Amino acid sequence: MTALSANAAAFFGAESAIIRVEVTEVRGSSPREAGTEMFVGAKLFQGTIGGGRLEQIAIDRGREMLETRQLCDMLDVPLGPEIGQCCGGHVRLRLSWMSRADRQEALYRIRKEKSGQPHVYIMGAGHVGRAIADLLQHAPVTCILVDMRQEELQKCEATVDKRLRALPEVDVFNAPPKSAFIVLTHDHGLDFLLTSAALELGHAAYVGMIGSATKRAKLRSWCRTHCDGLTIDQLTCPIGATASRDKRPEIIAAFVAAEVLTALTAVQHVSDSGEEAALLEAAQ
Repeated sequence: MTALSANAAAFFGAESAIIRVEVTEVRGSSPREAGTEMFVGAKLFQGTIGGGRLEQIAIDRGREMLETRQLCDMLDVPLGPEIGQCCGGHVRLRLSWMSRADRQEALYRIRKEKSGQPHVYIMGAGHVGRAIADLLQHAPVTCILVDMRQEELQKCEATVDKRLRALPEVDVFNAPPKSAFIVLTHDHGLDFLLTSAALELGHAAYVGMIGSATKRAKLRSWCRTHCDGLTIDQLTCPIGATASRDKRPEIIAAFVAAEVLTALTAVQHVSDSGEEAALLEAAQ
């Protein structure tokens, strides 16, 4: 069981009665989209519809419903000065009492969502790799930290999948489509091997290698010689490149994590748009 679904299971087990809050309609700007849900118990809550005053209104109303045994309610909430928010949009919420079957269905949805999350492979468990894992453990991704060195993996305290591999390229070859690869091992030759393997897949959402413009140029030359002229146009190198000159692992990790998540969510947006277009075309 994943950490996310385990937390949800603990929540549903701890609360005897729960109100489901669903965003059913959005007009204008809002913190979350239609279909977003959260769950409110007498003491705890699970998920988020965007935080702020909107979420507090939903939690307060949900707990009122628990006290009065009200089964269902609808809220129309303007996201403006009336509630101290400045989104400027309008949100419609549906609040409903959850049956045992509702709880089971909610857990199934959460687990399915988690299983479908994109994979991020951090190839190298050194200082920067571990710092990236520390951040990505909180993101909606399946994070895998791969290294040939047991002692480096043991230093990682993040709740991620840690894999000791004599041949780390095996994880690259077996990665699902639209995965992200962050290559920062202890050896430049291994970096080149893993990066070229990720690029050769042809379906990665992101391939990044730690280094410099010089290292990128060397990889380009190496690929011409050893990989039948493999192009590196889709490679991000250096990774986490910004105007900052701070090279502390935690700072680099923050920039890289943002870079990877941007790439992954952009891929998801394109995929969703494509699926929506296909459905519209089929309906016409």
